[in-house]
Amino acid sequence: MVTIAERLDNAYGRIEKAKQNCQFSETVKLLAVSKTKPIADIEAAIAAGQTQFGESYVQEAVDKVVHFKDNKALEWHFIGPIQSNKSRLIAENFHWVQSVDREKIARRLNEQRPNNLKPLNVLLQVNISGDDKKSGCHPDDVESLALFIHKCRQLDLRGLMTITEQTNDKQKQLQYFQQMRACFDRLKHQYPQLDTLSMGMSGDLETAITAGSTMVRIGTDIFGKRQ
Repeated sequence: MVTIAERLDNAYGRIEKAKQNCQFSETVKLLAVSKTKPIADIEAAIAAGQTQFGESYVQEAVDKVVHFKDNKALEWHFIGPIQSNKSRLIAENFHWVQSVDREKIARRLNEQRPNNLKPLNVLLQVNISGDDKKSGCHPDDVESLALFIHKCRQLDLRGLMTITEQTNDKQKQLQYFQQMRACFDRLKHQYPQLDTLSMGMSGDLETAITAGSTMVRIGTDIFGKRQ
């Protein structure tokens, strides 16, 4: 049976091979998407050296954050849709939130982030493919939302995230990712501190890295299919 450590090693190998194939020199981080996965699986990933984890279901995620609270090396990213009534739990427990797509949520996270914690790292989620089934702001709204977040004392704007429509058309997928990279580069001219473009998952990480992704979110290829 293949272990989580072996799967992680394979995922990092895919990332490095993709970087070499397109001569991409930037660092590409791996976010292990651990939603629905038990504590034991996360412990196995930590033992293999993984420190960054992504969660989508608030209460389940908070239980995990609390369980591992003594491990200061871990970074917890919230990557799912944000409901207003759950924003306080996200603001109080996470290091990163990748799915901010409207001003209302940004305002709540800013107001609810405890003053004794460092500002919450924020990625704007962009619906680059215009898929009605996907969350994310319209590309035309990125600049105004980025400006609002930039002014929030308890939020730290770090970059962009996208989940594109599922398609077997690799060229179409590449075009979406390239559009995201162009959007990221434009925004970086205004906010030089931006360093994270989160796009690409288990099935399309090579295409995403070719287009310039700096973070890929991998769940299935590390932890297996969702329960």
